[in-house]
Amino acid sequence: MRIAVIGTGYVGLVSGACFAQAGYQVTCVDVDRAKVASLTRGRVPIYEPGLSDVMADARRKRTLGFSSDTKAAVSNADIIFIAVGTPPRPSDGHADLSDLHEVAKTMAPVLRDGCLVVVKSTVPVGTGDRIEGLIQKLRPGLEFDVASNPEFLRAGCAVGDFKRPDRVVIGAESKRALAILESVYGGLGIENTRVLATQRRSAELIKYAANGFLATKIAFINEIADLCENLDARVMEVAQGIGLDSRIGPQFLKAGPGFGGSCFPKDARALARTGEECGARMSIIETVLASNDRRKRSIVEKIRQAMGENLKGKRVALLGLTFKAGTDDMRDAPSIALAETLMAEGASVHAYDPAGMERAAPLLPSAVRYHVSAFDAARDADVVIVVTEWDEFRHLDLVRLKREMATPLLVDLRNLFSEDQMTNLGFAYCGIGHRSSWHGRAAIPEGSRRLARRSPKGMRSGRQKGSIEPQTIDAAE
Repeated sequence: MRIAVIGTGYVGLVSGACFAQAGYQVTCVDVDRAKVASLTRGRVPIYEPGLSDVMADARRKRTLGFSSDTKAAVSNADIIFIAVGTPPRPSDGHADLSDLHEVAKTMAPVLRDGCLVVVKSTVPVGTGDRIEGLIQKLRPGLEFDVASNPEFLRAGCAVGDFKRPDRVVIGAESKRALAILESVYGGLGIENTRVLATQRRSAELIKYAANGFLATKIAFINEIADLCENLDARVMEVAQGIGLDSRIGPQFLKAGPGFGGSCFPKDARALARTGEECGARMSIIETVLASNDRRKRSIVEKIRQAMGENLKGKRVALLGLTFKAGTDDMRDAPSIALAETLMAEGASVHAYDPAGMERAAPLLPSAVRYHVSAFDAARDADVVIVVTEWDEFRHLDLVRLKREMATPLLVDLRNLFSEDQMTNLGFAYCGIGHRSSWHGRAAIPEGSRRLARRSPKGMRSGRQKGSIEPQTIDAAE
């Protein structure tokens, strides 16, 4: 079975590498020649645990190759997975399908009779119909099928999710297409009981509906967290109580700074736009998006409340920049809006992330300083803000962290620590979703402030944008 995967982004690269490791002959295609050359040398362009090992194993088996020649790869393929990006259009928020359509036009002249085209990109309902019509127009008489096979890969867990999925959704209009994909996934050891066969349009909608629902859970628990702060309740206890209900479940009930990433914001906007276009308004999803935007803006106000004064001249340390732990993905990360607002209010921002600083640098304000460790970023800080839930931060030497800071104020946007733990160590602690954190100025322990060890410009040990040490961020290799 020869497979071509068009697009070597997050979905395409993980999918292609896992198929190749299972023994299929796979060619991953990308128009970026420099990226293809880098991949051919074995360099992994994204931070994703386990992916480098899968790629190395497939390379040893000689089942994984890379190319920038779409036509050559497609002309020899039995199955073509399209996994190009579908970012939101700036004009209306709907998915931009221009790359997908360009791929279809490019490959149509060289498709083999009997081939199967599989759309793995996240696309609006009806996209499969349009791709099928486009190919038929360019190649009348060609025997082929078009199927929808949406991905459900979590950043940081993508390899495991691909090999051991909750479900594999296959939207096919022919028994032949369904049988081929069932066989392909069976070759990975995935039993047919995990395969959900649907109409093609249903498969396209399942992806949007799933992400819209998960985004709703996050927005809901964040609003509950605000309620807890006003009612002197604790959101972690509330989340545990409702999550034990099997009808609800505990997943995605962790209060925080708002959802980000490459999927939830984009897919929720596209779902809302789809409903608007077809006359079935998605009012819940529209409210979720508005709630999440408010959440990101309100975090700075919470920080201001905790500090009890304006932020001008304050040194702020951000621990974590990526939208979640286990990835270097910065798309729609809450840290972007947070850093922008802090700097607009006159604060100096110092940052550390175990994997995401290289990708963060072009997206954050240019004056943000990047550091080689959490302690380096926290040196002389007036406040440390935990933005991303990296395990590295859970295991910090908190005594040392406090010693590095000018003022022992820690704002924990992920509830990594307990209030009792932190206050016993002499911190003023602000977590998410309990009253004592935010109402009034955070209580700085008596005598805990000290003179900051700052250079004349207040910048010590920082590194300007563009001078990040490679060994600190290039964890993908």
